[in-house]
Amino acid sequence: MQRLKTALVCMGLAGASLPVHAADFTDPEWPCIQRKVETLSMGLMWPHGVESPTLDGALAQDVADLGTALSLRRVDMAQAEQLVAEFVASHGRDPAMMTAVFERVFDRLAQRRSRIISGIGDYSLSQIALAERIESARTEMDSLMQGTDPDYDRVDALEEQVDWDERIYTDRQRSLTYVCETPVLLEQRLYAISKLLQAALAG
Repeated sequence: MQRLKTALVCMGLAGASLPVHAADFTDPEWPCIQRKVETLSMGLMWPHGVESPTLDGALAQDVADLGTALSLRRVDMAQAEQLVAEFVASHGRDPAMMTAVFERVFDRLAQRRSRIISGIGDYSLSQIALAERIESARTEMDSLMQGTDPDYDRVDALEEQVDWDERIYTDRQRSLTYVCETPVLLEQRLYAISKLLQAALAG
């Protein structure tokens, strides 16, 4: 009931120029248009099994280095393709090795994605708390103005507080739009890396 109440508070504020998006109504604390998917499955992205071989020495280091590089978003797909080509030239097209590479990429990006999703949840709770604060201040203002002798100093203070809180809320919501896209972008990169490694295996 409390979650429903806070969701309804936010939805009420939306009518007052405070944008709130929640596509997944099973979790009213999730603020993104994108549906919340907390965990990813490597098996759905990689067709060669999910058990990587035991590697050691220089090969293990090369696998680790390639996996780390491919997990960096600043490494674009053209650069990634070149890195994979160099790895194949040195080590061949062993599916087990490529599984080890993808496993490292998957672990790093999936962990990063999970941290972002957790942060979005915390961010959403702070937005809900701020929305409730705004609504409470508005309710108090209405109550004061309906009295026979309104405390105009208090009304002015509340109005100033509401204006400031609404500005903060809106600025945060704009930032949240970008943050909400990040888990999707990481998932798309994982699929792209998977296809790139599979293409390298096929030659």
